[in-house]
Amino acid sequence: MRDYIRLSKVEGTASRQAHTDLPEGTYEREMSKEGFFGPAAHLYHQRPPTGWIDWEGPLRPRAFDLNQLNYRPNSPFEAATVLHNAHVKLRFWRASGKMERLARNGDGDELLFVHDGQGQLFCDFGRLDLRAGDYVMLPRGTMWRTEFDGDADLLMIEATNDSFHLPDKGMVGHHAIFDPAMLDTPVMDEAFRAQQTPEGKEEIWRIDIKRREALSTVTYPYNPLDAVGWKGDLMPVKINVEEFRPLMSHRYHLPPSAHTTFLSKRFVVCTFCPRPMEMDPAALKVPFFHNNDDFDEVLFYHRGDFFSRDNIERGMITFHPCGFTHGPHPKALGGMFKPRKTATDEYAVMLDTRDALEVGTLPEGIENHAYVNSWMPKKEAAE
Repeated sequence: MRDYIRLSKVEGTASRQAHTDLPEGTYEREMSKEGFFGPAAHLYHQRPPTGWIDWEGPLRPRAFDLNQLNYRPNSPFEAATVLHNAHVKLRFWRASGKMERLARNGDGDELLFVHDGQGQLFCDFGRLDLRAGDYVMLPRGTMWRTEFDGDADLLMIEATNDSFHLPDKGMVGHHAIFDPAMLDTPVMDEAFRAQQTPEGKEEIWRIDIKRREALSTVTYPYNPLDAVGWKGDLMPVKINVEEFRPLMSHRYHLPPSAHTTFLSKRFVVCTFCPRPMEMDPAALKVPFFHNNDDFDEVLFYHRGDFFSRDNIERGMITFHPCGFTHGPHPKALGGMFKPRKTATDEYAVMLDTRDALEVGTLPEGIENHAYVNSWMPKKEAAE
């Protein structure tokens, strides 16, 4: 634990409790360290902190419509890289049908999130059924392939030279959000055995192995997914977001860190799921404005009505680098204390990285360059 300057002060007009009882006519902005875990300051502004009317330079909020990616590669290693740094790679794979080759990632654990589609995954450990909303964590070095019933879209998050872990859930205990007993593991059932090469038969199977971002191909005269059993405490796991039971408070808007699902050394993955709105009249009902100056913030919109965002649809990604204030769109501010509904209706995957992310090489038309203008008053945004 870093030894920060631990000094708590109040100056001017402020609330004694963060995210509630805001001074009349003010907008709260949080500055914090270590994401939402470290020291923080709450400033109370007379105007929305995202009320800009112009923006110049490379640092800006960005949005990408991944629905516009038209290419459906057979290999996950050919999926479009949307964002990346030395510790994480976020790709979007528009898959279809059956993989022609096996895949093995030698660069790190792989987290798959099934956005659309259904099918099955075969790997060293057996078989898993897949459907929309599934997270599948594949340990580094796992050999695998998928068979989808038609088209499928997957978000892929690689923990480069690292692994995924479950978060320490602290005072609420390790059964909160989801019980580890809810994690499914591959089974060696009849369907798994049926895809193995029969004794005495020869058939060509190829494995693409990614290591240091280079691909090598190994060819076998049989399907190498031929294990008859396994044991140990290292294995792929699967869970669906519909099985989550999110933390909530009727009197306090919880920070995104309360929804942490997986973490690696240099980034975290959080999941936003439907939940009741805060009921206390004085509590914020929308995400608070914040300067998350130690992390870049990425949101993938999976399903539902994204109440804090305007003009964002399922299958889109927003990227808010650190260095400026993040916060809800003007349309959402009308429900800051008087929500339009009694519960949220959204599923989204959030990636927060300690290290600056780079945007991958994407086709023209994927990025919405006007996204930065969506916080501006209508007149300025149109000019």
